[in-house]
Order: sequence, then structure tokens, then C-alpha cells
Amino acid sequence: MNIQFSWKHGLIALAVAAAIGCNGGDSTATTPTVENKGTEATPAAAGRKAPTAEGNKVEGDVIKVGIVGSLTGDQKPWGEDSVEGAKMAVEELNAAGGINGKKVELNTGDSTSKAEGAKTAAEKLISDGVIGIIGEVASGHTIQIAKSAFDKGVPVVAIGATKTDLTQEGTHVSRVCYIDDFQGPVMAKFAYEELGLRKVALMTDNKQPYSQYLSKTFGDKFKALGGTIVKEAFYESGQTQFSGQITELKAETPDGLFLSGYFTEVGPIAQQVRQAGLKDVKLMGGDGWDSPQLLTSGGDAILGSFFCNHYNNKEDRPAVKTFLDAYKKGHAGKEPGTTMAALGYDATKLMLEALKKAKSLDSKSLIEAINETENFAGVSGTITLKGFNGNPPKRALVVEVRPQSEGFQVFRKAYEADEIK
Repeated sequence: MNIQFSWKHGLIALAVAAAIGCNGGDSTATTPTVENKGTEATPAAAGRKAPTAEGNKVEGDVIKVGIVGSLTGDQKPWGEDSVEGAKMAVEELNAAGGINGKKVELNTGDSTSKAEGAKTAAEKLISDGVIGIIGEVASGHTIQIAKSAFDKGVPVVAIGATKTDLTQEGTHVSRVCYIDDFQGPVMAKFAYEELGLRKVALMTDNKQPYSQYLSKTFGDKFKALGGTIVKEAFYESGQTQFSGQITELKAETPDGLFLSGYFTEVGPIAQQVRQAGLKDVKLMGGDGWDSPQLLTSGGDAILGSFFCNHYNNKEDRPAVKTFLDAYKKGHAGKEPGTTMAALGYDATKLMLEALKKAKSLDSKSLIEAINETENFAGVSGTITLKGFNGNPPKRALVVEVRPQSEGFQVFRKAYEADEIK
């Protein structure tokens, strides 16, 4: 997921994420504890396993590439934007002549906003002969795609999945977003140094790996800076009432509340936090907040809050202007609603550029070419995968939630990868 002033997703140009990111997933996990651990945004551990399967090969005059997105369900805003961004990248390539005279065909799979749906969609695309898969935004969904793709030897380029250890599923997995080892510390630094917060409580979605790890990395860094994590409360995706958790947190008199989950629950939580009398507590989160639906469900209660993102529609960069001009031509003058459009575009274009450089038009060669990517000029920022185990070092943006009339996401501060130690 997981910013920009973007309507839909991502930020950092760093990674997003997710959650929506970018962002987590649908797998249940045990309650995590917040402990001290290094938070520097370094590549995941080396020694990733390599698929042994041969993968798919291009047959005929059409190159099939797949994308898995949440086209139905709660995360639909991310899925739709991801696919629209991917379509743009494919259309541009085909208009320029394709690859070796062959046109690219984008095959789409619907994860239905569920991990099991992502697995099913990925397996269907692979059986249909796609040479590579783009997606997803939620880390829990992407992990399932990665597992299925490993067995078949097919590469995966994640859009907004920010869970740090995702790429350890194998050398076939990479991403175009920053990771939670960066996103969490970015928000901790912003909370401590820019907002002046010293006592923060965490509210974690215990059904989403994304949320669990984002809470942990935020907490680790915030404590290292000298702050205190007064308490961590847990809920699960789909929950609508949070009074018990909020009562627990209120007793600790925090001056900040880090909500590491997705926009689907964050809006209602914000409403109930204010109703409970916590009028001045600063609300913060990650790229999983990236959807205009946050304004609908959060109302005035969410305004003035802050979250991390990968890209922003209002960034003053030529790449952003070029992307938006092209996007609006195909969407009746409308800008993307989330960052995922830009990240979906970047993920697809990166895969296609790697395919141009691959030794042959097959999945195995494509995996090798993707991992050799250096200085790819993406809309969300420059992306280098070579030497980083699939985790590009990128910048992250902190945005403030404002009314839609002001752009929804208003840029407040950018952090480069080397600023978070």
C-alpha cells in the first residue's frame, strides 16, 4: 500500500505497505511482543533459496504476464488501482512494439481480499502459462502467491507488500516498495522528533502479519529514541467495536496512538477513540491507511493524523507529472485514488524491463534478470534490487490526513533510506 498526496496508496518510495500496503495478510499469528532489535533498513538476510522448477516459457507471439489483486472485498481500492497501473505499463510497452516483436498480455486474478483467494488466483495464472506474477499489496496475500510460485519456478514482483521477511520465500520474490523495517522506524522518528511524543500506545491487528510486524518495528525504534510504549492492545480484521481495547489504552494516558492495521478498521477505531474522550491523542499509522475510504469511515476523527506512504500525487517530480498525465487520459481526468496505481505501474514496468534483458523468454531467465535490476527509474522512486535480496532501499513519505477538498494526503516530511539508523 504499504505516499504524496496520492489517493491510493503507497509511500516511500521506499517500502509499502504495506498493506496495504501495504501492507499484511490473512494469516492468524500469535501475539507478538515488542522487544529491542535492530531497525536499520537493511536487506533481508542473504541465503535465499532458489526455485528448482523450470517455470513457464513463452509459446507463440504472446507473452503472458499475470497480476493478482483484490478486485472484490475490503481491499478492493488497492486491487483496482494496482491493476490499472499495471495495464498502463503493458499498454505503453505494446504501443512501443512489445518485446522482440511479441505483444504482452496481462492476465488478471482476483484474490477476493483473502490469502486463500490470492493462492488460488496465482495457481490459476501459473497454469494458464504466465511467465511472471505481479502482486499483491497485502503481505499475507503475497506470501501465499510466493509459495505457489516457488513450487513452479515463477517470479513474483510484489506491489505494496512490506513485511520484511517476505523475500526470504525465495530468490523468485522481489518488490518495488519499502519494507516494515524502514516504515516502522520512520513513523517512530517522526512521532518522537516532529510531533514531540513520548508515551505511545500500540493497537495491532492480530490477524495481519503486516500489522504485527509494523507495530513491533515502530515500538523498537520509538523506545530506542527514548520514548515509552505504554501498552499494546490487539483486535482482528473485520471487528467493528473496539471499546475494550480503547479503555485499556486510555488508562495509560498516552500522548500518541499507533494504529498499524488497514484503513478498513482504522477509521472506526479513530471514531471510537475520540468518543472515548481521547481528543488530543495523536493518531499515526503505516501505508495500510492509504485509501480515501479512510475519510468516509473516520470522519473528522481521523483528520490531523499521520501515516507513512510510498508516493504522493502532489509530489513535484517530473516522473509523477508524466505518470499522472497518462493516467488521467485513460480515466476521465481522474487521478489515482491510492498509491497502489503508481506501485502497480512500477512493479509491472520493472518486470517488463527485466524481460527485455532476460537471456530467453522464460520464467527462470526472468528471475535472474529481475534480481539484476539496478537504478530502475520508477514513478515511486529509483529501484535497485541487485545486492539487496529483493528489497530496494527507497525513501518514505509521511503525510497528514486532510479533507478530500485539500487532497486527502498532504505531504509533511520525506525520509531517505540512510536517515533511519
